[in-house]
Amino acid sequence: MEVANRLNGIGEYYFSQKLREIDELNKQGKQIINLGIGSPDRPPHSDVVAELQQQSLLPNVHAYQSYKGSPILRQAISSWYKQWYDVKLNADSEILPLIGSKEGIVHICMTFLNENDTVFVPNPGYPTYSSAVKLAGGRVVEYDLKKENDWFPDFGEMEKAIAKNENLKMMFVNYPHMPTGKLPTSELFQHIIDFGRKHNLLIVHDNPYSFILNENPKSIMEADGAKDVAIELNSLSKSHNMAGWRVGMLVGVKEKIDQVLRFKSNMDSGMFLPLQLAAAKALSLGKDWFDELNKIYQQRRQNIFRLLDKLGCAYDKEQAGLFVWAAVPPTYADGYALSDEVLYGAGVFITPGGIFGSGGHQYVRLSLCATLEKIEEAIQRISGRTGQPNVNTDKNAGKSIQKPA
Repeated sequence: MEVANRLNGIGEYYFSQKLREIDELNKQGKQIINLGIGSPDRPPHSDVVAELQQQSLLPNVHAYQSYKGSPILRQAISSWYKQWYDVKLNADSEILPLIGSKEGIVHICMTFLNENDTVFVPNPGYPTYSSAVKLAGGRVVEYDLKKENDWFPDFGEMEKAIAKNENLKMMFVNYPHMPTGKLPTSELFQHIIDFGRKHNLLIVHDNPYSFILNENPKSIMEADGAKDVAIELNSLSKSHNMAGWRVGMLVGVKEKIDQVLRFKSNMDSGMFLPLQLAAAKALSLGKDWFDELNKIYQQRRQNIFRLLDKLGCAYDKEQAGLFVWAAVPPTYADGYALSDEVLYGAGVFITPGGIFGSGGHQYVRLSLCATLEKIEEAIQRISGRTGQPNVNTDKNAGKSIQKPA
């Protein structure tokens, strides 16, 4: 039986494929050090785990739950947004808990896109934005983010794209940006909101990294008029070491939340109640939690900088988030070449930037989700790695490598 047409042009997620390859190398005794994936390796706060345990022992918490989520969790999200972003949200009508924010990306596309509606997607950017648009029958128009423009959108070029494309309906935005680690400014967020209002675009801001290596967490919902044109995804995966717990949220005006709920309520049921109550406990943690978390990531980042120096890569020391984005030396055709050499020559996996779009071909991305000991071992392996740099003087060499779906 043939698969549905909606899967045309959509391959298996890159990391799903690569993890199988790494698993095969490990079975051969290679013991690969994985610096590619941003899955926090440390546990949540002990109080959060204790809350889950205690609540799970109660006899009346195991039934189906509300599709809108527990009022306790929604109030915790509202208080968290007010405390850290100075954004007021109505806990009853402007918050929708999600089973991870990644599902929210698909829910939003399925809710708002018709066949051939067009969506602005950042390049480089999170590959799921494009996949979700295509699954919903939409069409992707990439907007380039370039180092020379400080990884901010070029609104002049986007105006030209609007003139050339019909049915432009939505724009995905992500700051602190993944993969480049670029932080937002209030002026940038206001410009995006004004741009969305001018062109009647729904702005979808994906905001999972605002607390990692960043002293000034920001939300696009802070901007004047944001609720008129924007909705925001957020997550506990990175900020609270709860990636496997699958707790995310969508915030925005009641009309938009209700519309997404119409789709979501047909796709899944409510989240396990003890998990929701534990998530509420996590959201009540104070600044000490984030300070301790970032102290660890700061130490790791310094060692990742050392590793990149060994590879001859160039990088910006002011990046935020769980990753370090770095330009590959000119002796390599692109990030895929450097990634393969390091994987097979040193037993260390780093992510080629090309998986995030053509704008990332000359870059690699390294994760901070590994212990200092693992990073130090990776440095030693890379210092003594086998093989030679993949020198290629053909300026068009990188163009022959296709971006994975």
